[in-house]
Amino acid sequence: MMREVSPQKPSLKAQFAATGAGLRLRAIYDRLLSTYGPQQWWPAKTPLEVVVGAYLTQNTAWTSVERSLGNLETHGLLTVDGLRNVSEKELRDHIRPSGYMIRKAAAIKAFVAFLDRFYEGSLGKLSEESPAIARERLLALPAVGPETADAILLYALGQPAMVVDEYLRRVTTRHGLLPASSKYAEIQVLAESAFEHDPPGIRAQHYNEFHAVVVQVGKRHCRRVPKCEECPLAFDLPKPLAPAPIIAKSRRIESA
Repeated sequence: MMREVSPQKPSLKAQFAATGAGLRLRAIYDRLLSTYGPQQWWPAKTPLEVVVGAYLTQNTAWTSVERSLGNLETHGLLTVDGLRNVSEKELRDHIRPSGYMIRKAAAIKAFVAFLDRFYEGSLGKLSEESPAIARERLLALPAVGPETADAILLYALGQPAMVVDEYLRRVTTRHGLLPASSKYAEIQVLAESAFEHDPPGIRAQHYNEFHAVVVQVGKRHCRRVPKCEECPLAFDLPKPLAPAPIIAKSRRIESA
C-alpha cells in the first residue's frame, strides 16, 4: 500500500506571486515615488552617523535624534575613536534629548566593542562581511532588533536589506496584502517580492527609496487614525462592500 504524501505548503514568496500581492506593492512603490520623488535617505553625513542614528531613533522623534547627533558632533564624538574613548556617563548626557539614554548609551558602546572585536574597529570591514553573518551578529547585540539591524545594513553598509517599520505594516495590512497579525519576517518577504525581478546591483537603491517613501505616506496619511481622502494610495484600497438592497415588506391584502 502506497503511503500518501501530503503536498508541501507553498512558500510565502510563492503565495505572494500567486495572489499578485508583490505586484500590487510594487505599484504602490511606483505611485509613491512619482508622488514624493527620490528621498535619498538616510539623512546623515557618514555611515557611523547612520548607525548611531539608528540606535537613537528607537521610540523617539527624529527631531530629538538630530539634537543628540548635534551634541555628539559638537564634541567630536561621531567617530569610532570618539565613541570608544568617551565615558558612558558623558555619552548619556549628550544623547539625553533622544530619551532612554542609559539603554542607548550602553547599546552604542556595545556596538563599538563589537566593531573592535570582529572588524578591527572598521565599518568598512563590516560592510565587506556577508550580509547574513553581519545581520546575525548585529541581532545578538543589545537593543538591536530586526528593524535596527536592517537599517544599519541598508543605510550604513549599503547592503540590500529590506527595512520593515510600523508604517509599512499599516500600508500592507490596511490594503489587504497581509493579515493584521503578520510578523516582521512575513512583511519583509512580501516587500522583497516586489523587487525580485530587479537586477541585484540596484536592489539596495530601491529598498532605500521604498522605505523612505513609505515613511512619507505614513506620516502624512497612514497614521494611527488614517487620513485616506487625499492619499496617493487611495487607488489601491479595498473597495467597501455594497450595502444590501432594502426590500420592502409586502403587505397582504385580503379581499373583503
